[in-house]
Amino acid sequence: MEMENSAVTQDGIATVLSNGSVDSSSVRPQIVVQVVDLKAVGNRYTFSANDGKTKIKAMLPASLTSDIISGKIQSLGLIRLLDYTVNDIPGKSEEKYMLITKCEAVASALDSEIKSDFKASTGIVLKPKQEFLAKSASQIINEQRGNAAPAARMAMTRRVHPLVSLNPYQGSWTIKVRVTNKGVMRTYNNARGEGCVFNVELTDEEGTQIQATMFNAAAKKFYDRFEQGKVYYISRGSLKLANKQFKTVQNDYEMTLNENSEVEEASNEEMFTPEIKFNFVPIDELGTYVNQKDLIDVIGVVQSVSPTMSIRRKNDNEMIPKRDITLADETKKTVVVSLWNDLATGIGQELLDMADNHPVIAIKSLKVGDFQGVSLSTISRSSVVINPDSPEATKLKSWYDSEGKETSMSTIGSGMSSSANNGSRSMYSDRVSLSHINSNPSLGEEKPVFFSTRAYISFIKPDQTMWYRACKTCNKKVTEAMDSGYWCEGCQKKDQECSLRYIMAVKVSDSMGETWFSAFNDEAEKIIGCTADELNILKSEEGEVNEFQTKLKEATWSSHLFRISVSQQEYNGEKRQRTTVRGVSPIDFAAETRLLLQDISKNKTSQ
Repeated sequence: MEMENSAVTQDGIATVLSNGSVDSSSVRPQIVVQVVDLKAVGNRYTFSANDGKTKIKAMLPASLTSDIISGKIQSLGLIRLLDYTVNDIPGKSEEKYMLITKCEAVASALDSEIKSDFKASTGIVLKPKQEFLAKSASQIINEQRGNAAPAARMAMTRRVHPLVSLNPYQGSWTIKVRVTNKGVMRTYNNARGEGCVFNVELTDEEGTQIQATMFNAAAKKFYDRFEQGKVYYISRGSLKLANKQFKTVQNDYEMTLNENSEVEEASNEEMFTPEIKFNFVPIDELGTYVNQKDLIDVIGVVQSVSPTMSIRRKNDNEMIPKRDITLADETKKTVVVSLWNDLATGIGQELLDMADNHPVIAIKSLKVGDFQGVSLSTISRSSVVINPDSPEATKLKSWYDSEGKETSMSTIGSGMSSSANNGSRSMYSDRVSLSHINSNPSLGEEKPVFFSTRAYISFIKPDQTMWYRACKTCNKKVTEAMDSGYWCEGCQKKDQECSLRYIMAVKVSDSMGETWFSAFNDEAEKIIGCTADELNILKSEEGEVNEFQTKLKEATWSSHLFRISVSQQEYNGEKRQRTTVRGVSPIDFAAETRLLLQDISKNKTSQ
């Protein structure tokens, strides 16, 4: 037995390639191979699987990274492949690669690469695993199947694909996933009619996530079937490129399930807990995400934990528990994370009990807000891991123990205005002139970029649409109801009154050039000096020179500090640069003078 454990399976790769293992319905023989040329590619590892005669390219799942780091799986070592798929290399149909979903280490590194030419001299016995090659695929399936439940049969007869391997051009596939977030059923009414829709977030064993959407008949069919936390086999769905505007998970694709899709609960099957994949943002870089749609992941050392508080929710007056924790990382910055609901009472209490030991915690899916400059909040699908077993956590803990606890930290929000989505910095950082924006037409192509600038309002077009009718509860646009009052799609209710909110364009100038800024309600109020409702009343007055004109004239040629974002928008198939005001401040002349003096001394030094 010892001998067999340290031997590769003779002709194992050739057997896999020839016995139709590529076909989704066959059972894969478990073969022992040698790992050759193991190397990291992104967050995964690739290698060549070698059986002495044949080599094939192979990829290991992210879930086995810890085995590679710990040395369990080594280059030149032997592993047994327990579950895998064989796929074509795109563009090279004659070449194949193995995507390994499960394997186990058999032996540590040998002295050299196994080659059949000198197998006698290495003393390695190449012996096939008879029990796998002797039986036909159908025999094995029938034995394993027995009286399995439908979901188990689905697992036996179809190869389960990891989510990372799916793409829109693939034929049939089956995935085994856990529902990690279930959305509410929403109704919609657009040009194509009305209907209903809901989403689920699905996570496989490797931690890869995808969002699946169901419309109308499919939504009604599957809404009750999907339960949060349960594991399902799913097949016969379709994939398309994810709409960046609405995507909630890190995946280039999104899935649509229709009426004919198959969804079966894996109730009698071995359950799994998805490996959580993180994409950490350092604390000092959180600013650029303030009030953006992107959710972020963070890792930090716990500095302090507050007692639990009860907060009254605005929209329904319900009292919900909240707990604040302060995290620090190697950027020597701290940030406050608000844990809500069960996370506040459950894991939050655990953290309070162990706060003196300063544990490292990793949190997935946080919203970045602007309270006190920058703050983080959990949402329904956030997850917290205490002292994660990861290289990042080990590095952070050793930094904290050796120097971090003695270092003086500053809060990430210090020196930032908390009044608006201002790209997180103070008005005195990233300072540019307007010519910098005008002379760089590609600014903001990837994602919005943030700057500060000092400029004058040079023109406000009086006949533009300056405001919209907004719901008094949620500020979304309302439409006039049939009889009277206003209908809000967001709140799904009618109100007798609405409020006006600014959405306007203003021309700004400085000594280097001029451009147009888009300004929304809070920022526009600071520019005009009154609310949209008040300005509307002035506009309705009669006469050539009325208060409305005077108000706009007063706002012109006044100087402000602006925090702005520059992004690209497509309009009639053409990309255009759009500059949006994120914050407006009056000029602090003392700070402004200090900035000018800094510039002068920089220029002197450079000369």
